[in-house]
Amino acid sequence: MINLMKKYLQILLLLVFVLASCHSTDTAKQKKMAIIVSTLNNPWFVFLAQTAAAQAKSLGYESKIFDSQNNTALETDHFENAIASGYSAILFNPTDANGSVVNVVKAKKAGVPVFCMDREVNSPEATSQILSDSYSGCVSLAKYFVQTMHKKGNYVELLGIVSDNNTWARSKGFHSLVDYYPGLKMVAQQSADFDRNKGLEVMESILQAHPDIDAVFAGNDAMAMGAFQALVAAGKANHVKVFGFDGAEDAIQAIKDKKISATAMQFPKVMAQTAAIYADAYFKGKRDFPKKIPVAVELVTYDNINDYIAYGKK
Repeated sequence: MINLMKKYLQILLLLVFVLASCHSTDTAKQKKMAIIVSTLNNPWFVFLAQTAAAQAKSLGYESKIFDSQNNTALETDHFENAIASGYSAILFNPTDANGSVVNVVKAKKAGVPVFCMDREVNSPEATSQILSDSYSGCVSLAKYFVQTMHKKGNYVELLGIVSDNNTWARSKGFHSLVDYYPGLKMVAQQSADFDRNKGLEVMESILQAHPDIDAVFAGNDAMAMGAFQALVAAGKANHVKVFGFDGAEDAIQAIKDKKISATAMQFPKVMAQTAAIYADAYFKGKRDFPKKIPVAVELVTYDNINDYIAYGKK
């Protein structure tokens, strides 16, 4: 009788273990990641979002990409929908360093970790922020700019979205060196919101006021390519040197074709994959994530272009 009871107890314990295991597996399967990005109107951010989704899938999770269209109000809607729909983590590319903070706080209160990719929020409430080292990248770009321009000439700067920290990190990195050369004169500085069409429009307007320029420094490749289009239309593309930032596909090709002078290569694949891997680790119990992780940026010119492809290294 005692042996029979022991046997029943063993079977019961086995059943409990099996049921617990099934419940654990089901819970894991229920985890999913929301990928909320500032805009899908720029191929660079499309690559960032799709890479994050691919990494989530490879780790066994469902994911969905949300396009904020550079609109903080729409971004708020996405956060609310993601939280209400049971997404367990948010891989986040913010629209606004300050304006996006409320969304990060909202997610944290709901127990949903937020991992920022490329763009920063001015808050420690994000679980972790994986960010390009834009400042250092633009210091390297500035050195090449000074060298290429032989320390003299009139230039234009196209700024990105003014509420994005990357805009100012890049501008400050660039000016930290260029401003030491009095022969290099900035004749115009204007925002084009990291947008190619706006880059074209702003450059057209600037050329009317300042037709005699020698260079353009743009805070991203989309604006750089827009500026290049304006220079072509004005018949100035052969004289004016263009410098961008991102490592986007069209900029890499333009450097190969000697149309623009240089860009600074970010590594969106690294940022997106790291964010998804961190979310997976969070689901498995990890909590001690570094608050900020700088990802190095590399200078790309005609001399080393064969070492690079769009959005990364060969």
